[in-house]
Parts: sequence; C-alpha cells; structure tokens
Amino acid sequence: MTRGLFAHMQVLQPGMFSVVQDLGRLGHQHHGVPVTGAMDEWSHRAANMLVGNADDAAVLECTLTGPAVQFTRDTLLAVCGAQVRITAGDRPVPMGCAVLLRRGVTLAFGERSSGARMYLAVRGGFATTPVLGSRSTYLPGNFGGHEGRALRKNDRVPLAASDPDAPTLALERILVQSGLPFVAAARIDTELPGGSPEGVRFIPGPQWNAFSAEARERFVSQPFAISSRSNRMGYRLEGPGLQLTQPLEMISEATSFGTVQVPPDGQPIVLMADRQSAGGYPKIAYVASADLPRLAQALPGASIRFTPVAQQAAEQAWLDLEDRLALVREMAAHALA
Repeated sequence: MTRGLFAHMQVLQPGMFSVVQDLGRLGHQHHGVPVTGAMDEWSHRAANMLVGNADDAAVLECTLTGPAVQFTRDTLLAVCGAQVRITAGDRPVPMGCAVLLRRGVTLAFGERSSGARMYLAVRGGFATTPVLGSRSTYLPGNFGGHEGRALRKNDRVPLAASDPDAPTLALERILVQSGLPFVAAARIDTELPGGSPEGVRFIPGPQWNAFSAEARERFVSQPFAISSRSNRMGYRLEGPGLQLTQPLEMISEATSFGTVQVPPDGQPIVLMADRQSAGGYPKIAYVASADLPRLAQALPGASIRFTPVAQQAAEQAWLDLEDRLALVREMAAHALA
C-alpha cells in the first residue's frame, strides 16, 4: 500500500447526500449540541470492522445515491448498508468485505436496489478536523465533517496517515502481482438481522398513559407511513391521529435517538441522529435501539408498525446485536490476516 502522509479522497461526483460521520458528538447535549453521528450504527460499525478500524472511525454516509471517488494511494475500503451496484475499473465491487483499491482507479456507486444509506469506510478513517471530539457532520450548525456540509464535486477529503510499521497485508501482494484495479478479501455476512421495518419494537414513553386508550390502541394496531418530509433529524409518520386525554403542559425534556414525540397534530415523529437535545412534545414511546438501524434504512413511503416489548427484551435485543458484531469483527480480522 502506498504510504503517503497526506493522502486524500478526490470527489468526482458527490452523490445525492454524502457526509462524513462517526458515532457522534457525545457529552455536549447539556449545551444544546446534538449528538449527530451515523444514522445506521450497525452498518457504520460493520464497515469499520471489515477494514480493521475502531468502531468510531469516521466513514462516509451516502444517502440514496453514492459518489464517484478516487484515492491518491492504494486504499483498503469496505461498503455496508443499502444494497447498491459499485464498480471500479468497470468491474463490479463486492459489498460486505474488505477491498484494496488501486490508487487513481475510480470507485463509482451506481443503482441502488434496497435500503436508504451506504457506509464507505477506509483503513484508518477519514481525517477531517474534529469538532468537540467528533468528526460527525451537523448540517444545521454548519460544523464537523468536511467543512460542515455534504460533499461537493472536486472536494478533497483527507485520509488518516498510514502506519509505517503496519504489517503488509496479503491483499497488497496480490494487488501488485495481479495488475487488477482492486482485489477483495473473503466476503462476510454483515446483513442486519431482522428484515423489514414492519414490527418496530418499542417500550412505552413517560407520557404513554397521557394518551387516550384509543390512541394507544391505534399506535400498536395500525400502520404508519414514513413521510417524504423526513430527514436526519426525525422521521415524520403519517397515519391515525394520536390524541391526549386532555391538554398537557410540559417542560422540555432531554431526547434520545428513537424517542417518539407526538406534536399537536397527532402525527408522531421518531427522533433520529440529528435530533435536538431537548423537546417539549409528549413522548409516547422509545424505539428499541436494536431496531434503529433498520428504521434508518427505510425509505419515505415505507410502512411501519409498532410492537410493544418489555424493557428487558429491548435490552436483550441490543446485546444480541453486540454479540453478532463481535463475530463480524472476529471474521473480519481473520479475512485480513
């Protein structure tokens, strides 16, 4: 691998919405600074594992359409998340595995077949300047990531410097000997268990009993559609109206990823990665953390149903995902050995 100290990724085409994200800007919500971070933490972490990174290394989150990019050094990369056709040197590039791409070869994202977001990880991570301890992009505040915004054509995104003492990968020897535009390690199953967003698990929120019995029954028995007005701050849902038993005066309370708020119009909003730090709408539910990655991959118009679970069951679902990710990490390390 070419070990340049100032290597970068050149953006030829930016895609619809490509932003640098890590696991978020923690510890600053009491100052009104949102956490942000990857919408789909599972795919973000899995992509990092495939290239031997720590979970919190910065990756490129691409929404709906991905970019076309080149690298100024041979680069170990991986793509997880939404299923998309990727090519390099007119050859199809596999997802779910480490790929060593030859410098100067164009990596191009093409037609997407399912899901909403792809995650491109590179060995060492993207080395944009951290803000408050994170490289995550927060667009409403215009900070973090690459100049606080989505990527544009001709942007140059810095890569972390290569470790000169790192062992030579077997893929490097194969790339030198083959003359191919890229070589790939063994593919690993990085698919998120669970399938579609039908049946999103939740635990009741603090104002659950403030809603009418009819509203609570509607919430668990009728489908909601993800509105086209949804974004990284929140998924607006369209469906049966959810009404309180009586008007409720509330003091703003802290919010979390997956909080389900209900504004006066009765149409719930699931707060997502770029959520505000506090909110004053009644909270009918919290989406189980294990189901947030699937929800993050759902497209506008998708139908979702809410399924109640006990707190212990929601916690166990998250522990099960952690066990699965530990296995992905082990298999990824073996594939790169």
